[in-house]
Amino acid sequence: MKQHTIKESFSLSSVGLHTGLQITATFHPAPENTGIRLRRIDLPKQPCHQALADYVSSTERGTVLERGKWKISTVEHALSALYAMGVDNCIIDVDAPEMPILDGSARMFVKEIQRVGLEEQEAEQQVYVVTEPIEYVSEHGNILRVEPCDHYEVDVTIAFRSVLLSEQHATLTDLTKYPKEIAAARTFCFVREIEPLLRVGLIKGGDLKNALVIYETEMSQDGMDYFCDKMGQPHMDATKLGYLSPLNYQNEPARHKLLDVIGDLSLLGMRLQGRIVAYKPGHTFNTQCVRRLRNQIINEE
Repeated sequence: MKQHTIKESFSLSSVGLHTGLQITATFHPAPENTGIRLRRIDLPKQPCHQALADYVSSTERGTVLERGKWKISTVEHALSALYAMGVDNCIIDVDAPEMPILDGSARMFVKEIQRVGLEEQEAEQQVYVVTEPIEYVSEHGNILRVEPCDHYEVDVTIAFRSVLLSEQHATLTDLTKYPKEIAAARTFCFVREIEPLLRVGLIKGGDLKNALVIYETEMSQDGMDYFCDKMGQPHMDATKLGYLSPLNYQNEPARHKLLDVIGDLSLLGMRLQGRIVAYKPGHTFNTQCVRRLRNQIINEE
């Protein structure tokens, strides 16, 4: 298949999840064989590098790319949307050290890509065709398996020690279904995880509009009031456990993890023809796997 870029530029703005800064990301058409590149327009000389597994420097609360002074956090949602929508070449201008979080999903990226449309280019896509199963297993029980398949599909199972969110499954067998079935799945977290982060001034841009927050361990009413104040939300009854905002999908957490897998694996730097089966995926494990696969491909070449 031929490579594609977007037909025209578009911009999206919102706060950054970690910094709380108002951030704008502008997506531009790019020549063939450019790949997906991110440019820090707020830095001297505006450093610009391709989104590759080689540059992953951190995976705490999102995938972070870094090379010298060039550093951009939370890149996975935009990368997921670009890959799923068939965009091979694009330059993204960012005016801060992270991408805007928007609503915590890939929905708005997809909407804009659909609005501007794609332009076919002359060069052929670079595709790695999986010819035999490749499996990665971590000491913590994470598993990622890449199997031969005549197209691209992803199957994800998540498992948490949680009453409200134990095991969930999501699958995508056709990338054309991504806009409807995956794009609106928001990032999720537990109150017990983010409450201590709020107390030390982290995740300054987080609220119930850009994340699916799960409340499963009862806290004091004073603690809940503090949490709500920090999140900019009305006070809630601390005795009522559950999801603090309505679900976009019944299995939204699993679908978001699938969204993340697509974004993280796009750091391979090429298209992939194969079936990805992931058990307990996460940014750390995902990016470790794609780095190993990328090195394997380079060595084969």
